[in-house]
Amino acid sequence: MDTEQRVMDHFEATCRSHGLKLTHQRLEIYRALLQSADHPSAENLHKQLETRLPTLSLDTVYRTLATFEQLGLVKRIETMSSQARFEAVIDQHHHFFCDQCGRLVDFHWHLFDTMGLPESLQGIGKIRDKNVVVHGVCEQCLAGEKSEH
Repeated sequence: MDTEQRVMDHFEATCRSHGLKLTHQRLEIYRALLQSADHPSAENLHKQLETRLPTLSLDTVYRTLATFEQLGLVKRIETMSSQARFEAVIDQHHHFFCDQCGRLVDFHWHLFDTMGLPESLQGIGKIRDKNVVVHGVCEQCLAGEKSEH
């Protein structure tokens, strides 16, 4: 069984176990996120789906993403831009965000994932997730800057 099918099976099982109906819109929204490599915003996801789902509203996309996030199926990636970006949860990874072009790239950081939390966090509360978003300028933008000089 390929990864996409395994993730879709997990998605469907999670929805069912929480009493969430597997509507055509929910399936298409999740599938589009799963197949997307660019971590789309809700607005971009809506634009991507509007030809296939002409009755899909932007509000429905926002509400659906919020529901999926609560179920742990989708991760919201906060960047310094005004729009949050989203991805299907497949594995633990982190993100590099290019402050110039908005490109978002996944990377793995095993050392960070396995290191303990600082003592200053002890007794504050329960940690649900550790996630890093590294900000900088990607190689393509740097190459463009060099060619301008």
